[in-house]
Amino acid sequence: MGLLEVRYPAILHAGEHIMTVEWWYWIVGGIVLILLELVVPSFFTLWFGLGALFVGLLLLIAPGFPTAGQILLWAIASVAMTVLWFRIFSRIRNKTRIGTAEGDVIGEIGMLVADAAPFKRGKVRFQRPILGAEEWPCTSDAEIAIGTRVKLVSVEGSFLKVARN
Repeated sequence: MGLLEVRYPAILHAGEHIMTVEWWYWIVGGIVLILLELVVPSFFTLWFGLGALFVGLLLLIAPGFPTAGQILLWAIASVAMTVLWFRIFSRIRNKTRIGTAEGDVIGEIGMLVADAAPFKRGKVRFQRPILGAEEWPCTSDAEIAIGTRVKLVSVEGSFLKVARN
């Protein structure tokens, strides 16, 4: 055995050393990617971390899965989870109109739950939340009694301006 073979066995016998990816590599990598999500607010690396955890758990159950198959499974699982989140689950949770532009809510119909007048604040309630709330303080150019249906005319700071419908 020569000196070169003692110092650099991987170079001389490259065919004998095949790198195997252990299950815990995937678990550690998945945890690192999930923790990276805390630093990089992209809401994207989370799914790749969960994909790595999935592959790690699969390897724990079924060791001996080929490395190329592991990488392919990780890519497919990560992309599938990302698509599921952005296509299906993120749509379900957007039920209110929080963050909508004020122009989108002009014309909404509500009912006064407190009298409104030119220099008196009233309160209007909408059937579904607009701009994040069901009830809003409001003002009006004319006196409007409680229980009257009103239409949203404009958003003026933290008040809504309403008129009879």
